[in-house]
Amino acid sequence: MGADRRKTLSDVARTEREKMLAGDLYDASDAELQAELAITSRWLDRYNAKLDMEPRERHALLRERLAAVGEGAVIRPPFHCDYGFNIRLGAKVFLNFNCVILDVVPVTIGDGTLIGPGVQILAADHPRDRATRESGLEYGRPIHIGSHVWIGGGAIILPGVTIGDGAVIGAGSVVTRDVPVGATAYGNPARLKP
Repeated sequence: MGADRRKTLSDVARTEREKMLAGDLYDASDAELQAELAITSRWLDRYNAKLDMEPRERHALLRERLAAVGEGAVIRPPFHCDYGFNIRLGAKVFLNFNCVILDVVPVTIGDGTLIGPGVQILAADHPRDRATRESGLEYGRPIHIGSHVWIGGGAIILPGVTIGDGAVIGAGSVVTRDVPVGATAYGNPARLKP
């Protein structure tokens, strides 16, 4: 575990939510965080309940829980996330059926990005040290997906990844590293197309 992830005396003064949002080790079983998860769960139940909801109603519902929702952004249900309040969608973003976003820290998706069905965007992470992991502590690393990116169905975006504007991610790829602007990456782990 790196020095930036170690608990310090100043951690005592911060809430578990503050630690989580800062990307530091936090206790996910904290009562405040569990209450937020319950709120999001009820919101997701409403969001996912009707496939035939009018687009403007669905957009208004997204705005209730997500940090930002650009004009014309669409998420087709079912959709799943941890908190919602760390997700920022640009204008005309499209997420197809069955996407998952673990948003313990910010997840930003730029304008015009298209995301295929079953994509997982996983900002949540766990310590590599067994004892720390078993203590129940975890942390997150922000994910940034640029504008006009295309992510194929079933792709997995791992914690801390940045995908540059105009990039293409092949279906079923596991993105473990940053992808430059305009690049194409595919495979497990995803590699840049020569």
